[in-house]
Amino acid sequence: MAKIFVDPSAVGEEYIRIDEKDVVHHLARVLRIKKGEKLEISDGLKWEYKTDVEEISEREILCKITDKQAHASEPEVRVTLFQGFPKASKMELIIQKCVELGIDTVVPVYMDRSVVVDKGKDSKKAERWQKIADEASSQCRRGRLTNVKLPLKFADVLPLADEFDLFLFPYENEDGYSIKDALTEFKKKGIKDAKIAMIIGPEGGFSDKEADKLREIGVRPVSLGKTILRTETAGMAALAMIMYEMEL
Repeated sequence: MAKIFVDPSAVGEEYIRIDEKDVVHHLARVLRIKKGEKLEISDGLKWEYKTDVEEISEREILCKITDKQAHASEPEVRVTLFQGFPKASKMELIIQKCVELGIDTVVPVYMDRSVVVDKGKDSKKAERWQKIADEASSQCRRGRLTNVKLPLKFADVLPLADEFDLFLFPYENEDGYSIKDALTEFKKKGIKDAKIAMIIGPEGGFSDKEADKLREIGVRPVSLGKTILRTETAGMAALAMIMYEMEL
């Protein structure tokens, strides 16, 4: 059964009307879905619907709702990744794989050692990244859409730390306090629907100034293990560890 996401405004009492051009084309021309077939639809927020396709045209597809349930495939913990801007297409890989692992939000961050600089094209990049996230959410049957936000500067991330129940700072120079230690201590607090953030440096890692700034606001560095991970690997590894400790 195919699964797609729609805007909540497309959902009625008995029917869901799909009229987004790209989605209609994908269903009708790529998947070649037919009248009478079943389609799973999520509103990207809370609800999942089982439907029967009743009408198909070039402009829209009408589906009759046969079942409605709160999504059960989403982790209770919501994790935000503040990712130091990597080179080339690494951000696309990071987003795609973190979506598969259950990430809630991804925020690219310009850092001291980021090779990529702001050239005024962030909105176009973010639009493409969001599309990649949406496609990955559909393919791995997520119940919620990952939110890819516009890039921030490192200094703009610091005031956001207080919005999270736990803020993780994986750091290659830390070897005495592991992410497992941090998560074990945090679990003892018994916080439901926890909001956890992690910040990952770019290819060159965090500058000394950035590491000091994070410590100054009370963010303690953690180790991800004995080896040094690439920036495109570190976030995925940390996310997998968080999901293992908090969800399984």
